Amino acid sequence: MLPSRALSRFLAACAAVALLTSAYHRTHSISAMTKAAQAFLNSLSPEQQAKVKMDFQGEERLFWHYIPTDDIPKRYNGKPRMGLILKDMTGGQHHLAMALLSAGLSQSGYIKAASIMSLEDVLKVMEKDTVDRRHAQKYHFSIFGTPSDESTWGYRVEGHHISVHFTIHKGKLAGTPTFFGANPHEVRQGPRAGIRPLGREEDLGRAVMESLDAGQRKTATVAEKAYADIITEASRKAALAGQPSGLPVSKMNSKQRALLAELMDEYVTNVPDAIAAARQEKIKKAGNNMHFAWAGPIGKNEPHYYRVSSPTFLIEYDNTQNGANHSHTVWREFEGDFGLDLLADHVNSAHK
Repeated sequence: MLPSRALSRFLAACAAVALLTSAYHRTHSISAMTKAAQAFLNSLSPEQQAKVKMDFQGEERLFWHYIPTDDIPKRYNGKPRMGLILKDMTGGQHHLAMALLSAGLSQSGYIKAASIMSLEDVLKVMEKDTVDRRHAQKYHFSIFGTPSDESTWGYRVEGHHISVHFTIHKGKLAGTPTFFGANPHEVRQGPRAGIRPLGREEDLGRAVMESLDAGQRKTATVAEKAYADIITEASRKAALAGQPSGLPVSKMNSKQRALLAELMDEYVTNVPDAIAAARQEKIKKAGNNMHFAWAGPIGKNEPHYYRVSSPTFLIEYDNTQNGANHSHTVWREFEGDFGLDLLADHVNSAHK
C-alpha cells in the first residue's frame, strides 16, 4: 500500500492527467473544426465563398429548419435556404465539406447523417420525383465569421432532415440545436431494405415506456394521440409552455433510470467528446429534476412521440407521419441554442 504522501502525489498526478485529457478533447474538437473550415474555404472560388461566408452577428445564424430545401421559400415568403450546396461543389470540395460536417459529429453521429442524406435517393424513387425536389446533395454549408481556435465564429450544415449548428467563442464550443430526421424511418423494400438511421432512438424510447408500470405509464402519457411533429419544431428558442411534464425521474426505479440514461446517451454521443461532455454535465446537474413524457400508443408501427425535459435541455422525438414511418429527433438547450449562453458578453441586440 502506498504511503499517504505518495498516495497524495499519485492522486494529484491522476487529477492532472484528467485535466490535461479534458483540455485535449476541448482543444482537439475546436482545432479540428477550425482546420476543416479553413481547408474548405480555401478550396472555394470567390463566388462560392460569397455563398458560404456570412456575418456572425447577422440574423441568418439563428435561422434553421429541417424541411426540404425546395420548400423553404414556400414557407418563408420567397427566402431561400442560404449556404453552398454539395451539388454545386467539385469532388474535392465535396470531400472537404463532409470533413467539416464530420468535425462536428462523433463517428456514430456522422454515420446517421450520411445515412439520412442517402434516404433522399430512396424518396426520389418512392415519390417518382422528376423535378429534383429530392436530392442527396441538397445540403447547405454556411460559415459565420472567420474560423480560428480563439475567435468567435460558427458553422451550420442543413438540408432535409439534418440541421446541425456549432459555435466557437474564446476557446469554448457549443453544438445545438442538433436535429436528425429520417424519411422513411425504415426502408422496407428495395436493395436498401432494413436501413433505420434512427432505429435506436425509437427502440430505446419504447423500452423506457414499456418498463413502466400502469400508474407510471398513466403519468408519463401526456396525450392519447401522438403530436404531428416535435413540439418546438424550428423555433429559435426552445420552450414547452403549457405542456404537461410527464413522469418525474424521481418516480422511476433503478432499472428504469438505467434505460432512460441509455436513451439519453444515444443523443449525447451524436457529437464529439467536448460537446458530449457538456451534455453529460447537464444531465448530471439535472439529477432527478427531469421528466419523461410519451404521446400516442406504445405498439410498433403506430404513431408515437416522446420527450425528455430538464431545466436546461430538451430531447424530442416523433414518428407520426407517413404511417408512422417518418421520424424527427432533436437535442435543444433552453438557454444554449446557437451558443447564446457562451455569447452573453458578445451577442448584439438583434440576438436578444
